[in-house]
Amino acid sequence: MTPLEVAANGFATISILLAGRNSGHIWWTGIVGCLLFTWLFFLARLYADVTLQVAFIVTSAVGWWWWARGAVGAPAPVRHARRTLLFGLSALSLGAAIGYGAMLHAFTDAYAPFIDSFVLVLSLFAQLLLVRRLIETWPIWLAVDTIAVPLYASRGLYLTSARYAAYWINACYGWWRWRREAASC
Repeated sequence: MTPLEVAANGFATISILLAGRNSGHIWWTGIVGCLLFTWLFFLARLYADVTLQVAFIVTSAVGWWWWARGAVGAPAPVRHARRTLLFGLSALSLGAAIGYGAMLHAFTDAYAPFIDSFVLVLSLFAQLLLVRRLIETWPIWLAVDTIAVPLYASRGLYLTSARYAAYWINACYGWWRWRREAASC
């Protein structure tokens, strides 16, 4: 465990806990954590996760704006995603994960390129739903956390692995809370 891993995990944990509580401070704390994780994952040869952190920085900036302003100047409401959106993103995610994993396998010294690619693609899927405050973000985060825990542990990133195990619990809480909030609207 390095100081870099501790700092990255600290900021990321604050961000994820804030997401479960539906707080707009998720975004700036997440950006700081992602910047730190970019370097950590590069050092661990988890290149799909490096790509993911860059994508998280971009989507966090968009999410910050969306959550603060929404579509009409008020915070966007929590709601359900359309089935067609979920189906389309699922199919796209499967293809993208296999394709990116194949590219990493062929052209880099990436560790577990296909598993790492599934963490990347499913995280982007979940992040897109999170930005739009769609409840279905949470079961996808549960899948990401389930895959990420053993992946990070296998690279000796035990604190990061433990954080993802805790995120699993937070995703359950976020799913419960967001469903409750949507039902009250």
